[in-house]
Parts: sequence; C-alpha cells; structure tokens
Amino acid sequence: MFGDLPWDSALVNNRIAAFILMHGYGYEDIEFVPGDTATIFQGLRRGYVHINMEVWVERQQEEYDDAVAVGDIIDLGTNFDDNWQGWLIPLYVVEGDPERGIEPLAPEIETVFDMNDHWQLFRDPEQPTKGRFVNGAPGWEATEINSLKLNTYGLDEYYTDLVARSEEALVGSMTGAYERGEPWFGYHWAPSAALGKFDMYRLEEPEFDENIWGTTYACAYPSNNVNIAVNAEFAARYGEPVEFLQNYTTKAEQHSTVLAYLDEQNASHEEAAIYYLREYEDWWIRWVPADVFQAVQNALQHSRS
Repeated sequence: MFGDLPWDSALVNNRIAAFILMHGYGYEDIEFVPGDTATIFQGLRRGYVHINMEVWVERQQEEYDDAVAVGDIIDLGTNFDDNWQGWLIPLYVVEGDPERGIEPLAPEIETVFDMNDHWQLFRDPEQPTKGRFVNGAPGWEATEINSLKLNTYGLDEYYTDLVARSEEALVGSMTGAYERGEPWFGYHWAPSAALGKFDMYRLEEPEFDENIWGTTYACAYPSNNVNIAVNAEFAARYGEPVEFLQNYTTKAEQHSTVLAYLDEQNASHEEAAIYYLREYEDWWIRWVPADVFQAVQNALQHSRS
C-alpha cells in the first residue's frame, strides 16, 4: 500500500515503483492510499500505509525522528535531495538563443548582486522607474522570505515586488515572457513542470547558512531531504521490495521533465511513470537485478501508454 500524497511527483514516484514491483517482482496486490502529509505519515506509522516515496524530512523533522527512533518506520535513504527554490531569469538573457534569433542581453549576470545593474531589462510596465520581480502567491512562506531577501540584498531600490495572485499566475507570467522571448525575473522551484519546459538560469546566492537564514535570509534556500520510508512491520515481511526501494534514487531534473510531460500531454500519472521508465532506462537499471530489469523492459514494450 503506497501513500498517495497530493502532488504530482509523489504520485508518479509511486507508480514508477509499483510498475517495477508488479512487472519485475510479481507483486500484483498493490494499492494507493490517498491522503495529505499528516494522514499518510500516521498511516505509515500504524501500518495501513506501507510505503511513502516522498517524505520531505525537514518539513516534519520532529515527528519523523520520533517515528524512526521508536521503530515504527524505517528510513531507506534519499529519493532525491537536489530539490531547490530560488530566483531565476531565462537562460537566453545570459546566453542568447540562436534558434529563436535572441542575442545575449546581459551575459555578465551571474548572481543576485548583478541584478541591480540590469533593472532596465526587467522594467515594470506599471512602474517604469524600476524593474519587476515576480514573487510567489499570497500566504506562501516563500513569498514573505523573498520580500525580505529583496530588502537585504538591496534590490528593493531597483525592483518592485509583484506578488502573484496564485501559482497559476506565477507560472503564467514566466510562460508568457519565455514564449515571447522577453526578460523575466522571479521566484520558482525544482522539480516543477515549468523547469522541465523552459531553460532558466538560477541566480547564484551566498551559500545557505542557518544563522543568516533565521535573521535576514540573505542566502540561498536550503534544500530538503526527500526520503523513502516504509512501515517497520512491512519491512520485516518483504525483504525483496525493501531492497529494491533502498536502491531507488531519482533527480529533480528528471522529475521536472516528467512533470512537463504530464502537463503538456495531459497524461495520467501511470502514463508519466511509463514515460520515466522509458526515458531514463539507463538510470533505473541500477536499481534492480538483471532479470527484473528484463521483465520490466518486456512489460514496457507491451504497454500501450
């Protein structure tokens, strides 16, 4: 029983692992239990969820540490830990895009501290004496942090702080600018469908520092450990699946590509899982023995997705 958390990368991870367990190892009795973060984690502790493919550890650190310490769950290690949040501009601003006839506009931009000299490129049409920074949506913790960062980096003198109405509005702002080949400066994260579609340049910031983070926030966002965890009783009964899951690791860039496929093709999560297995065969071959790999390959060849 997989905990079906309510976001796309978790739903796809579940179906990637389930496809391998079903077609490679012969486990046919697989279920997906829907729920939010707290519900799925409690289910994992109590045994009515067996597998959680995406525990964002730092977001539930205290409870996670307790569950591991008392032996309710077993941590099988990192699924992916290269997730990030940050400030972006289109790559063509720095490098150009010959195929689209776009010349480099500011090849010298590398860090957030370079942005004060280039505010005119990102001019706010509603306040043309400043550039525009496109922030997250109201109520997001990141939106408040970004506003503080603008201030502590001294960029509030050069940029307006446009809070997007919603996630859709934030993504729409990036999408519209990118499709027109225009400059854009704003906040986003990986993995995400947008970063699977568009070549964006992540601006360098000072390395994450806990002391700075809790005060001025004038450093990079911390990344999270996104781990795989299983119920302890399940692990005691099912050694083969647990061994497979211990080998299971992915990358944020892979998930961004899959999320873009999911969005562009209006695909199901099952179809996106099959897309991952076909696209990244050279990657997941390391998760399983040769006979399992061959069995999954055969199943993929006969899949209509």
